[in-house]
Amino acid sequence: MSNENAGVPALEAPAPPGESHSRVALTQEAVDLLVELVGVHGPLMFHQSGGCCDGSAPMCYPAGEFITGDSDVLLGVFTLPGVADSVAQCEFWMSKAQFEYWKHTHITVDVVTGRGSGFSVESPTGKRFLIRSRLMES
Repeated sequence: MSNENAGVPALEAPAPPGESHSRVALTQEAVDLLVELVGVHGPLMFHQSGGCCDGSAPMCYPAGEFITGDSDVLLGVFTLPGVADSVAQCEFWMSKAQFEYWKHTHITVDVVTGRGSGFSVESPTGKRFLIRSRLMES
Protein backbone atom coordinates (compact mmCIF):
# COMPACT_ATOMS: atom_id res chain seq x y z
CA MET A 1 0.00 0.00 0.00
CA SER A 2 1.28 3.42 -0.94
CA ASN A 3 1.10 6.21 1.62
CA GLU A 4 0.86 8.97 -1.00
CA ASN A 5 -2.85 8.29 -1.53
CA ALA A 6 -3.71 7.21 2.03
CA GLY A 7 -7.21 8.27 2.88
CA VAL A 8 -7.98 9.70 -0.58
CA PRO A 9 -11.51 8.75 -1.68
CA ALA A 10 -11.59 6.74 -4.92
CA LEU A 11 -15.25 5.66 -4.95
CA GLU A 12 -18.10 7.73 -3.50
CA ALA A 13 -21.48 6.21 -2.67
CA PRO A 14 -24.30 8.29 -4.18
CA ALA A 15 -25.98 10.75 -1.81
CA PRO A 16 -28.81 9.18 0.21
CA PRO A 17 -32.35 10.03 -0.96
CA GLY A 18 -33.27 13.61 -0.04
CA GLU A 19 -29.64 14.67 0.45
CA SER A 20 -27.26 16.46 -1.90
CA HIS A 21 -23.89 15.10 -0.70
CA SER A 22 -22.38 11.65 -0.40
CA ARG A 23 -21.86 10.55 3.20
CA VAL A 24 -19.40 7.72 2.63
CA ALA A 25 -16.52 6.83 0.29
CA LEU A 26 -13.90 4.13 -0.20
CA THR A 27 -10.18 4.56 -0.83
CA GLN A 28 -8.69 2.60 -3.73
CA GLU A 29 -7.12 0.22 -1.19
CA ALA A 30 -10.59 -0.42 0.30
CA VAL A 31 -12.09 -0.98 -3.17
CA ASP A 32 -9.31 -3.46 -4.02
CA LEU A 33 -9.72 -5.39 -0.77
CA LEU A 34 -13.52 -5.48 -1.11
CA VAL A 35 -13.26 -6.82 -4.67
CA GLU A 36 -10.91 -9.55 -3.38
CA LEU A 37 -13.25 -10.37 -0.48
CA VAL A 38 -16.33 -10.48 -2.72
CA GLY A 39 -14.57 -13.24 -4.66
CA VAL A 40 -14.40 -15.29 -1.46
CA HIS A 41 -17.58 -14.32 0.43
CA GLY A 42 -20.02 -13.03 -2.20
CA PRO A 43 -21.86 -9.73 -1.67
CA LEU A 44 -20.74 -7.72 1.36
CA MET A 45 -21.98 -4.98 3.66
CA PHE A 46 -20.50 -2.68 6.31
CA HIS A 47 -21.91 -1.82 9.70
CA GLN A 48 -20.45 0.88 11.94
CA SER A 49 -21.71 0.74 15.49
CA GLY A 50 -20.88 2.75 18.55
CA GLY A 51 -20.18 -0.35 20.60
CA CYS A 52 -17.23 -0.88 22.89
CA CYS A 53 -15.84 -3.93 21.14
CA ASP A 54 -15.27 -2.70 17.59
CA GLY A 55 -14.31 0.91 18.35
CA SER A 56 -14.02 3.00 15.21
CA ALA A 57 -13.49 0.06 12.87
CA PRO A 58 -16.31 -0.65 10.45
CA MET A 59 -17.32 -4.30 10.44
CA CYS A 60 -17.56 -6.02 7.05
CA TYR A 61 -19.98 -8.95 6.79
CA PRO A 62 -21.45 -11.09 4.05
CA ALA A 63 -24.58 -9.21 2.95
CA GLY A 64 -27.54 -10.14 5.13
CA GLU A 65 -25.46 -11.78 7.85
CA PHE A 66 -25.80 -8.70 10.07
CA ILE A 67 -29.48 -7.85 10.43
CA THR A 68 -30.23 -4.14 10.20
CA GLY A 69 -33.44 -2.50 11.35
CA ASP A 70 -35.06 0.65 12.68
CA SER A 71 -32.03 1.31 14.91
CA ASP A 72 -29.73 1.65 11.86
CA VAL A 73 -29.22 4.28 9.13
CA LEU A 74 -28.18 3.43 5.55
CA LEU A 75 -25.45 5.95 4.65
CA GLY A 76 -24.77 4.72 1.14
CA VAL A 77 -24.55 1.89 -1.35
CA PHE A 78 -21.37 1.34 -3.36
CA THR A 79 -21.28 -0.35 -6.73
CA LEU A 80 -17.95 -2.17 -6.77
CA PRO A 81 -16.13 -2.15 -10.12
CA GLY A 82 -14.97 -5.28 -11.87
CA VAL A 83 -17.34 -7.75 -10.21
CA ALA A 84 -20.57 -9.36 -11.39
CA ASP A 85 -23.71 -7.24 -10.94
CA SER A 86 -25.12 -9.87 -8.57
CA VAL A 87 -22.36 -9.15 -6.01
CA ALA A 88 -21.43 -5.54 -6.85
CA GLN A 89 -23.66 -3.74 -4.32
CA CYS A 90 -22.09 -3.03 -0.92
CA GLU A 91 -24.20 -1.19 1.68
CA PHE A 92 -22.76 0.93 4.49
CA TRP A 93 -24.91 1.09 7.64
CA MET A 94 -24.41 2.94 10.92
CA SER A 95 -26.27 2.59 14.20
CA LYS A 96 -28.79 5.40 14.61
CA ALA A 97 -27.30 6.34 17.99
CA GLN A 98 -23.83 6.78 16.50
CA PHE A 99 -25.25 8.58 13.45
CA GLU A 100 -26.55 11.30 15.79
CA TYR A 101 -22.92 12.09 16.67
CA TRP A 102 -21.62 11.66 13.10
CA LYS A 103 -24.43 13.24 11.06
CA HIS A 104 -22.26 16.20 10.01
CA THR A 105 -19.34 13.92 9.08
CA HIS A 106 -18.26 12.40 5.77
CA ILE A 107 -16.70 8.96 6.22
CA THR A 108 -13.97 7.41 4.09
CA VAL A 109 -13.29 3.71 4.53
CA ASP A 110 -9.56 3.00 4.21
CA VAL A 111 -7.33 -0.05 4.72
CA VAL A 112 -4.31 -0.36 7.00
CA THR A 113 -2.02 -3.23 7.91
CA GLY A 114 -3.13 -5.08 11.01
CA ARG A 115 -5.56 -7.66 12.26
CA GLY A 116 -9.22 -6.73 12.02
CA SER A 117 -11.95 -7.87 14.35
CA GLY A 118 -12.51 -11.61 14.41
CA PHE A 119 -16.05 -11.10 13.09
CA SER A 120 -15.12 -8.89 10.13
CA VAL A 121 -14.37 -10.79 6.90
CA GLU A 122 -11.03 -9.06 6.24
CA SER A 123 -9.58 -10.32 9.53
CA PRO A 124 -7.53 -13.22 8.06
CA THR A 125 -5.93 -11.02 5.37
CA GLY A 126 -3.53 -9.13 7.65
CA LYS A 127 -5.34 -5.92 6.74
CA ARG A 128 -8.19 -4.10 8.40
CA PHE A 129 -10.73 -1.48 7.46
CA LEU A 130 -10.44 1.90 9.18
CA ILE A 131 -12.64 5.01 9.21
CA ARG A 132 -11.25 8.41 8.26
CA SER A 133 -13.59 11.34 8.69
CA ARG A 134 -14.03 15.01 7.89
CA LEU A 135 -16.82 17.52 8.39
CA MET A 136 -19.28 17.54 5.52
CA GLU A 137 -19.36 20.56 3.26
CA SER A 138 -22.44 22.76 3.50
